[in-house]
Amino acid sequence: MSKTISFAIMHFTVAFTVVYLLTGDIMIGGIVAVIEPAVNTVAYYFHEKIWTKIQIGEESRNLSMT
Repeated sequence: MSKTISFAIMHFTVAFTVVYLLTGDIMIGGIVAVIEPAVNTVAYYFHEKIWTKIQIGEESRNLSMT
């Protein structure tokens, strides 16, 4: 979970900086920096869970083949 939290902090910072530099508006940068990374962080968490299940399935197949 700490990996997800550190990813979220980094993502918030990047999102705010990019949007602020593009728009010059702190409010828009803040809004985008909250919404987009929050959604992306949740997606990332589930992506990791799915990827782990895929890796476990591959390991099971490899063990049964030997």
